[in-house]
Amino acid sequence: MAALLSGSAAFAQEEKPAHFKLYGFIRNYLSADSRAVSAGTEDLYFYMPKGHDMKDGLDLNNGFNWRFVSLTTRLGVDVSGYKWGTMGVSGKVEADFYNLSGSVPVLRLRQAFMKLNWDNSPVTLTLGQTWHPMAADMPHMNNLETGAPFNPFNRSPQVTADINLGSGVTLTASLLYLNHYLPTGPAGKTKDYYKYGLPEAYVGVTYKNSKFTGKLGVDVVNLRPYRTITDWRVVPGSTDPAKTIEVKSLLTTFSPFVFLQYTSGKFQLRAKSILAQAGEHMNLLSGYGIHAFNEDGTIEYTPMQDWASFVSFSYGKKVQAMCMLGYMKQLGTTKDVTTIWINNSADQHIQQAFRATPTVAWNLGKFTVSLEYNLTAAEFGSGARNARGMWDGDKEWILNHRFICMTKFNF
Repeated sequence: MAALLSGSAAFAQEEKPAHFKLYGFIRNYLSADSRAVSAGTEDLYFYMPKGHDMKDGLDLNNGFNWRFVSLTTRLGVDVSGYKWGTMGVSGKVEADFYNLSGSVPVLRLRQAFMKLNWDNSPVTLTLGQTWHPMAADMPHMNNLETGAPFNPFNRSPQVTADINLGSGVTLTASLLYLNHYLPTGPAGKTKDYYKYGLPEAYVGVTYKNSKFTGKLGVDVVNLRPYRTITDWRVVPGSTDPAKTIEVKSLLTTFSPFVFLQYTSGKFQLRAKSILAQAGEHMNLLSGYGIHAFNEDGTIEYTPMQDWASFVSFSYGKKVQAMCMLGYMKQLGTTKDVTTIWINNSADQHIQQAFRATPTVAWNLGKFTVSLEYNLTAAEFGSGARNARGMWDGDKEWILNHRFICMTKFNF
């Protein structure tokens, strides 16, 4: 009996209990625009200005509009300290009131992940829904979209391995499942294109020291836009009906990116650039199309290429000055395209855009109030699309002026 009790005590000592920390904030946004905008979540998640909507000589999209909402208030729980033998486990569950049921905000899951690490092991595993590795480093600003579509914006269920190679170098490899942020295609935005394809994969390397952080990575996505189609290879003059055939063709895309950060005292500078292929699942203004239907029943797809970049800075602590400059441009498809699908979060005539967001914030302990001016200019094309999916007609720049006041109380 004594030996049994001794063994039970030793077994119990292998497990250490977890610690829980509740956190969150109450956040209010008051924002106003000089014209109608393409945006989500009570127009807080600002994407792009809308084009002209002319009637009797009037542009119905031109005019002051505003909103005041608290639906981005957030609640979360951090879990730390749990250990089983040599394995440590931590985690996070985070929710906010971002989704709307009619006009009523309802709670939605934002992040839910766990981290596993082992004594004397350089590997940390992240399992669950959290920020995409290419979206985690955001520009300095206080608006809700945090730079989209000039910065990738995506949280996804994933399995991510971070391997510490020493001397400040970390290798990251991820397999991800598209969930909240979806690709577009022939049936609109749906995860079916992805569900019947292959996992999204990311691999990257990070170097970090006391002042500098640098990241290089590439994201690979495989989509299956069509699972079946009507066979177009019916012999002319035949009375046989067209058959439904299975299509196994995939769209495979490669999106490399680079991120740089420099910190010195109260000053921090960030810059990121991504050359995206079909990057609409990262909230970029992108897409893809069909290059050709082949005689063997396969489909050749071609992605739209987009260049999206930002540079931002922050200076100060109690009184904080911030600004982001962002630029994005569609570069056309990699091959000639016959049919194209573009992210419908904004007007599909937009081919390039610029954004500047000077911001000042007062941080009074756990209370913050900030004022931000957001100037976004978008170039709208006209006419017909050319062979590479770009607009051949006249171009026009349309501007929107957005003013934001944010109050936030952290707890």
